[in-house]
Amino acid sequence: MSRSRQPPLVTGISPNEGIPWTKVTIRGENLGTGPTDLIGLTICGHNCLLTAEWMSASKIVCRVGQAKNDKGDIIVTTKTGGKGTSTVSFKLLKPEKIGILDQSAVWVDEMNYYDMRTDRNKGIPPLSLRPANPLGIEIEKSKFPQKELEMLFHGMSADFTSENFSAAWYLIENHSTTSFEQLKTAVTTLKRQANKKSEGSLAYVKGGLSTFFEAQDALSAIHQKLEADGTEKVEGSMTQKLENVLNRASNTADTLFQEVLGRKDKADSTRNALNVLQRFKFLFNLPLNIERNIQKGDYDVVINDYEKAKSLFGKTEVQVFKKYYAEVETRIEALRELLLDKLLETPSTLHDQKRYIRYLSDLHASGDPAWQCIGAQHKWIIQLMHNCKEGYVKDLKGKGNPGLHSPMLDLDNDIRPSVLGHLSQTASLKRGSSFQSGRDDTWRYKTPYRVAFVEKLTKLVLSQLPNFWKLWISYVNGSLFSETAEKSGQIERSKNVRQRQNDFKKMIQEVMHSLVKLIRGALLPLSIREGEMRQYGGWEVKSELSGQWLAHVIQTIRLTYESLTALEIPNDMLQTIQDLILDLRVRCVMVTLQHTAEEIKRLAEKEDWIVDNEGLTSLPCQFEQCIVHSLQSLKGVLECKPGEASVFQQPKTQEEVCQLSINIMQVFIYCLEQLSTKPDADIDTTHLSVDISSPDLFGSIHEDFSLTSEQRLLIVLSNCCHLERRTFLNIAEHFEKHNFQGIEKITQVSMASLKELDQRLFENYIELKADPIVGSLEPGIYAGYFDWKDCLPPTGVRNYLKEALVNIIAVHAEVFTISKELVPRVLSKVVEAVSEELSRLMQCVSSFSKNGALQARLEICALRDTVAIYLTPESKSSFKQALEALPQITSGSDKKLLEELLNKFKSSMHLQLTCFQAASSTMMKT
Repeated sequence: MSRSRQPPLVTGISPNEGIPWTKVTIRGENLGTGPTDLIGLTICGHNCLLTAEWMSASKIVCRVGQAKNDKGDIIVTTKTGGKGTSTVSFKLLKPEKIGILDQSAVWVDEMNYYDMRTDRNKGIPPLSLRPANPLGIEIEKSKFPQKELEMLFHGMSADFTSENFSAAWYLIENHSTTSFEQLKTAVTTLKRQANKKSEGSLAYVKGGLSTFFEAQDALSAIHQKLEADGTEKVEGSMTQKLENVLNRASNTADTLFQEVLGRKDKADSTRNALNVLQRFKFLFNLPLNIERNIQKGDYDVVINDYEKAKSLFGKTEVQVFKKYYAEVETRIEALRELLLDKLLETPSTLHDQKRYIRYLSDLHASGDPAWQCIGAQHKWIIQLMHNCKEGYVKDLKGKGNPGLHSPMLDLDNDIRPSVLGHLSQTASLKRGSSFQSGRDDTWRYKTPYRVAFVEKLTKLVLSQLPNFWKLWISYVNGSLFSETAEKSGQIERSKNVRQRQNDFKKMIQEVMHSLVKLIRGALLPLSIREGEMRQYGGWEVKSELSGQWLAHVIQTIRLTYESLTALEIPNDMLQTIQDLILDLRVRCVMVTLQHTAEEIKRLAEKEDWIVDNEGLTSLPCQFEQCIVHSLQSLKGVLECKPGEASVFQQPKTQEEVCQLSINIMQVFIYCLEQLSTKPDADIDTTHLSVDISSPDLFGSIHEDFSLTSEQRLLIVLSNCCHLERRTFLNIAEHFEKHNFQGIEKITQVSMASLKELDQRLFENYIELKADPIVGSLEPGIYAGYFDWKDCLPPTGVRNYLKEALVNIIAVHAEVFTISKELVPRVLSKVVEAVSEELSRLMQCVSSFSKNGALQARLEICALRDTVAIYLTPESKSSFKQALEALPQITSGSDKKLLEELLNKFKSSMHLQLTCFQAASSTMMKT
């Protein structure tokens, strides 16, 4: 048959030499019509088809593999053109062996790493990720059995990257035939390598000295160039120019302001003269001036005038002066009342409060206006917090929607300006970025009312409490008062501070308790007393916040705590916030685990029954991913910030988390059980398929294929095996990584439940498959009124046994199609049942004729030899008992006849029995 195209011809390769795994581009003619047409590609005798990427009929890209030949041709084989030729060759270079701990001046291409300790049959790892040969002599692998080495060096390893490295094992495995002289040479090499590593850093510095000198020369040249440019453009150096400019500026300033300063001195002299002339006129105009200045808000002017009048006329005996001075006192008393009202008015800024307190202090107001202001501010903050809660509760009830979401809330527009400065801005930015990243602006429309309330409440506290705290600090250190008032009232004020320190501490604690209880009433209503529910609760929301929103709330409160700590508020006053954070963290963990269990319940609906080449569906992977995602969402919650306690510090919490974790595992196990017992009508198998690499020996998988209950049992059994071997252990590692407690209990209980389900499903499947085969033996043996006492000489194995074997082969095919690993386990149990029934039937026969005994021995031996690789101690015992129930063969001719008939049977059913032979190697490994 002639080909439709010319054979491939390779005319170029780039690069034309390199180490193994080098990426090359092959060019030529007739290199195929497409990726499917390319069926062969060898470079230096090594098959590179696995890494080949067909680009066009004249270009192919691939990687060079490990080849024995140093130089060789590039041969391309296509379906349409056949095997081609090459006009160029490729030279394979020996790779430089770079260990994982060796220094390298270039980037080492890291390939996929396969650990020889976990799988010794996956090939040799790349040199770039494995240490070099430490002894520097040729490695000669010994033929000493690996299992015996493992028994001899229990718990050790021949891999010198392992913590349990055994030098003796390594020498036996790699240098068993090496002479002692060579080993001595190897020790010298090993010492030399150690010395070379210690000198490696110095060698790298020496090699880079030229680079350092070049950098120094370049910097010197730049410096000289700058100096030259400065000298050419300016007379003298740059510093001299700057000095001249400054001197000229100073002279100009003196010239400009000399006349102004002179006029000021003259005006001061004139004003002093007028003041002396109008000394008494000042008192007569003072009441009217006080009213005008109060209306303008010029309180400083009023106070200055009052102090001046008091010093001049406070002790006067002149009646007219007394009359006007009394009018001034009346105006000043009204001013004191006005300032006190403004001081106690809320909201107000810290700057205004300090200003009004200083005015009242200068006016010698009665009482302690500063403490009155502190008390009013405290009541105002408490009232604001309760109003905030009432507003949100009223809004929630007005919506008539208990579930939940509020419209977008303007948390930033507040009439009270924040005095946290940069700290509060940073906290706000952190808070936003911690949760809003990856979302658009519409996420805030979906914020639950209670979460929005906590955001608003904490923002309110952070905007008011710092001013309140700073007001107290100013009260303590006396900076609220003017210098004159401070001197006069210092002793009395120090007494007040000592008396009121405890009162202020109670105020701060009340604010903290209100903040914490309001948040508890919204998020943890069961943690507050019933009598306080009306004051701090009243949300009437049945649904609970998700773990994601609780984590967001925790982050918000943590940032609030950090901001309050930055104000240097004592930690004992903030302890209630720490207790709240701990309770919220515990609740978040519980809710997240409960939600995870609900999600896993729904995993059964996502089972697609698509089986890969390992006999697994996607369900175990989805289960593991679900738990990993859940634990990842708890990472920030479980992490202990400074001053925080561990979530798992309480034994009760440990027990509840452990029980929830066990519940998650058992929910999934229950899902598997439900899937295995669903009626056929409930299973959608229109999309069933298997992995393309999974063998389809009997053509049983088609587009119109529907799963039987037995096949579902097999798929669930295969998933159970994978869960026991890998998934549950991986999940335990994730639990341990996140510091969960009671991991051993979680693993033990889960494994026990899984093994119980596995055994139950396995027994159901064996019952479904073994019972029909066992039940057909007795009718088949005695079909046609067969009698062991009176039968013809045997001519071969009868049909009943062949039918039983065909049925066993059908079971093998069904199991093999789903999961190769289940074949030995299933077939062994089926063979046990068949051998036990055959033994019973033989023992029930009262007597055998010579021909009957020969016929029975033939059939028992035929069955035993056929399924030899699946024999267990129990089935071997059953076959032995069956043979012992038969008369012994003494005639040589009978033995010869028996052997001939056995060989004839095996030859005639060779094709059918191939499945048992092909599985031998797999069985041995298992």
